[in-house]
Amino acid sequence: MFTENEIIEIKRDREKWEDKLEKNLANASEIKEKFSTVSDMEIGRLYTPEDIQGFDFRRDLNFPGEYPFTRGVQPSMYRGRHWTMRMFSGFGSAEDTNKRYHYLLSQGQTGLSVAFHMPTLMGYDSDSPVASGEVGKCGVAIDTLKDMEILFHGIPLDKVTTSMTINPPAAILLAMYIAVAEKQGVSKKQIGGTIQNDMLKEFIAQKTFMCPPK
Repeated sequence: MFTENEIIEIKRDREKWEDKLEKNLANASEIKEKFSTVSDMEIGRLYTPEDIQGFDFRRDLNFPGEYPFTRGVQPSMYRGRHWTMRMFSGFGSAEDTNKRYHYLLSQGQTGLSVAFHMPTLMGYDSDSPVASGEVGKCGVAIDTLKDMEILFHGIPLDKVTTSMTINPPAAILLAMYIAVAEKQGVSKKQIGGTIQNDMLKEFIAQKTFMCPPK
């Protein structure tokens, strides 16, 4: 992208700029010692072509809709399709949450994100002694296929995609979701969404793991 001579010139100019910056900071220091992203990756004061030496367009960026999907999964990016709006939502019974989903969709939401209660996240039914005091709190109670049918009653699964933060029992809840779609007359090829099948996240963050890593 830049020749070796251009990089050398830019480096020389950057060093001159840093001399000016040092004098400026002596009179007005920065508002904090460290600037970082939400992932705690430090953000430098300035980035120049020096930082992208060895950059390979196809390997590191590529076209929209192409691996490594740096510019999104859609070829038209967000010019042709906005990102899906889905509020993380779920509480009480399947009936309660179904009403909530219909309301959210009526207000312009374009997808669903299911919040399951703790017993479902850990693979317990609501009538288990272990689930006492936790049923319907912090998420919706889903114990059976019937619950799943009620949860998505009146919601066309070929038109609305669903995200399920479910982790340990992900395979079971996905099977239920597919079964509900098929009962609606929707094939597996027509449904879309994601399941967060991440056991380590449950152990490290939410503490709703079924089995510890060791």
